[in-house]
Amino acid sequence: MAAGGLSRSERKAAERGRSRRREGLKRRQEEASPATRGVRRPELELLVCDDPEELHRKVRELASAVRNAKYLVVYTGAGISTAASIPDYRGPNGVWTLLQKGRDVSVTDLSEADPTLTHMSITRLHEQKLVQHVVSQNCDGLHLRSGLPRTAISELHGNMYIEVCTSCIPNREYVRVFDVTERTALHRHQTGRTCHKCGAQLRDTIVHFGERGTLGQPLNWEAATAAASKADTILCLGSSLKVLKKYPHLWCMTKPPSRRPKLYIVNLQWTPKDDGATLKVHGKCDEVMRLLMNELGLETPPYSRWQDPIFSLATPLRASEEDSHTQRALCRSREDALPGGQGTPAGPAPVRGGWFGRGCTKRTKRKRVT
Repeated sequence: MAAGGLSRSERKAAERGRSRRREGLKRRQEEASPATRGVRRPELELLVCDDPEELHRKVRELASAVRNAKYLVVYTGAGISTAASIPDYRGPNGVWTLLQKGRDVSVTDLSEADPTLTHMSITRLHEQKLVQHVVSQNCDGLHLRSGLPRTAISELHGNMYIEVCTSCIPNREYVRVFDVTERTALHRHQTGRTCHKCGAQLRDTIVHFGERGTLGQPLNWEAATAAASKADTILCLGSSLKVLKKYPHLWCMTKPPSRRPKLYIVNLQWTPKDDGATLKVHGKCDEVMRLLMNELGLETPPYSRWQDPIFSLATPLRASEEDSHTQRALCRSREDALPGGQGTPAGPAPVRGGWFGRGCTKRTKRKRVT
């Protein structure tokens, strides 16, 4: 036994731990430094893929964690929707990455996006009581459309298909079958339609960068915080965690480290939570979830627009509102028009709404006129 009561192997392990903490602290200091803030860091943009053998080994470990978890919460980011052709934010071709390089963001028709294998797998895991709650940063509404119950989702940054009346108490929700954010942007949330009950202006539910989300639904912060406090396991899928890390209540930071949930991360890039993760899986979300469902012996249900709950939840537009948007509406099948004769609006290519277009552009500072 070495001096101080530690063996040689224990001293080496402790030194490795201190070294990792020093490296993590240095990285955080660099990111916080005004001199380096906004500077491109290629080493953090690299995509890392586990080789097939390593990926299978890690997925087996992840499957064991899912089986043994008493309260599993899933945090999702834009990476779970890239398979639906919705760009992420911080990947090599992500929205923020392209904007920082001075390149344009192409128009994306979100009405063509359907829930992915990952969305449908999460829904099945919830049905099997293996996942208790889902906390999502995505505004694309795909969790809702996958069949996940509203009570089981916290959409922290809003839902592009939902507009609300904040004059009604409680707030009155209107689920639509089109992107309601066409006319909205940062600090400008009115959609141009009015409440069927009180006549007040409706607003979207999107929380842009620089805003604070105060709506009860669909943000559902209360449920997200409650789920985090009960979680013994957190699975992060497709999120850079650069925004989520700023929400301490989601990470139980008031608890001692030994009592915080075990963290499992699936992402191709570095995240600021990697050092504290029990397991980091470098793989695409759909591939990892396909392997995971096989390990768990569960079948992922196929998505069907005919079973999409958004059509039963949606409030039809009134006759006077039919011209209130130019966004392409969802149809139960791509060949058919919507019931009631309401089809795809004629005109040019779909316009990006306040969420995916103007809303994802950082606001520039105005020069003060002297």
